[in-house]
Amino acid sequence: MVTTYNSLSLHITPEKFYIEACDDGANEVLSIDRVSTEMTLIGRKDIPPSAVTRPVCGIMGTIKLVAGVYLVVITKKRKVGDLLGHAVWKAVEFDLISYKKTVLHLTDNQMQDNKTFLSMINSVLNTDGFYFATDYDLTHTLQRLANTSPEFQEMSLLERADQRFVWNGHLLRDFSAQPELHRFACPVIHGFIAMKSCCINGKVFEWNLISRRSCFRAGVRYYVRGIDSEGHAANFVETEQIVQFNGGKASFVQTRGSIPFYWSQRPNLKYKPKPQISKSSNHLDGFQRHFDSQIITYGKQVILNLINQKGSEKPLELAFAKMVENLGNGMIKYVAFDFHKECSRMRWHRLQILVDTVADLQEEFGYFLVDADGSVQVQQEGTFRSNCMDCLDRTNVVQSLLARRSLQSQLQRMGVLHVGQRIEDQTDFEKVYKNAWADNANACAKQYAGTGALKTDFTRTGKRTQWGLLMDGWNSMIRYYKNNFSDGFRQDSIDLFLGNYAVDEVDMNTPLHEHKDWKFLTLPIIMVVAFSMCIICLLMAGDTWTETLAYVLFWGTASVVTFGVILFNGRDFVDAPKLVQKEKMD
Repeated sequence: MVTTYNSLSLHITPEKFYIEACDDGANEVLSIDRVSTEMTLIGRKDIPPSAVTRPVCGIMGTIKLVAGVYLVVITKKRKVGDLLGHAVWKAVEFDLISYKKTVLHLTDNQMQDNKTFLSMINSVLNTDGFYFATDYDLTHTLQRLANTSPEFQEMSLLERADQRFVWNGHLLRDFSAQPELHRFACPVIHGFIAMKSCCINGKVFEWNLISRRSCFRAGVRYYVRGIDSEGHAANFVETEQIVQFNGGKASFVQTRGSIPFYWSQRPNLKYKPKPQISKSSNHLDGFQRHFDSQIITYGKQVILNLINQKGSEKPLELAFAKMVENLGNGMIKYVAFDFHKECSRMRWHRLQILVDTVADLQEEFGYFLVDADGSVQVQQEGTFRSNCMDCLDRTNVVQSLLARRSLQSQLQRMGVLHVGQRIEDQTDFEKVYKNAWADNANACAKQYAGTGALKTDFTRTGKRTQWGLLMDGWNSMIRYYKNNFSDGFRQDSIDLFLGNYAVDEVDMNTPLHEHKDWKFLTLPIIMVVAFSMCIICLLMAGDTWTETLAYVLFWGTASVVTFGVILFNGRDFVDAPKLVQKEKMD
């Protein structure tokens, strides 16, 4: 495998960027012309002595904004751990460096737009969870890597990476076109990685958890639901649990993703917007595309649908079940489990009902196992595809239970656990395990919903607590605010970063300049004034109680009616995305 350079130095002159490979034995320098944007390889002797030098940890790629092209580099990294002897890094800090030396050629509007686009890119980069390795392919599971051709083994990291999980794929498009530059390109995944050294019965083993978030149909909670025309599901995450002991290694893979047909749930100021199933789309076509790709990649599929089977979620559950039935694919099994109903009134032990229901299927699917000699003992024959509405809180709880059951079998087979021993009884490891899965839940939730996950007290402790319920209430309030008043900007940021929207330097009118309807400013002002007057009338009573009551009723009615009108026109008041056309969002 052609690895990526681990150590780099960036030399900056007014005319060019020089990125020097500092690995032992390396002599290559990537030269980038700041005017023509041409990229070529040169020798160290060609770096001008006058260049300003700074170390960088990796190249994310380049992106074109209003002011021209920017070089995106990783400036700080933190080691997460070692996977099969390869260092895995978390990208912590980044920098965007303009090819242009000045922005004086821009108009005031263009400068403002460029500043907004820069803040969008920084918004994505500042979302926690970017990981990379320079000599290991983090985008593939152990099983996929074990079933590859000799040609695949000779490819560079950029060529062989699973494009679903390369979050800087758009930024690296110019590098992809020039194979000789691939050693400077650093494919980065987005999600979560935990790497822990653990001990049970005096036997030390490595336990790893890797969640890879797909960059296809990526976005934020309410603006990206369902699937696109290619069958890519919103908030699709592949989670792999890896165990290493005495040279042997085992892996168990699960997936999560939005309900895979055409539906939406656009924010409208209501706490829980009603889901809308598209009436014009060919649902079965997209549904089949999704599961065809899942079966090719993962084998048999067991759908664990955890949404409510009553209320606003019921139509989605009925449609999902009907679509599986209509598809008639023997490789797909559908299991519906009303999480909230079954576990209501703190009856969390009832989750065992679901685990027991799918126990035989989990035995049938198995897991991936390689012995110390490198020979494959067993392969995983299928995956559990879990979902709730957001594929976050309920989904993570269930995935952690299934992963523990698989781990129990793996550790017994590898000789770490004795016959009859249970993971739940290994206090120290159980704490590590639960905290890592709770951290995984928080990471996935922050990336999609904007806050930490709900129900993590159960994942961390194995029981529901009053404090956990209070924290869930707080996180739900924060989600409500972000989903209604800041997620449009977050969605635009992701679309810009992933290349779903391309900035045109020549276009003077970007979609950022959207004229707001008169209602947007007028009605909130009227409501605030009316409510304030109502309070003032209560505090400063008139000469008679009838006069006070009349004033309170008038201003109270005005504030309530105005609030009702705002709620009725909720979509006009939320922060909606501006860069990508509406049909792409629905």
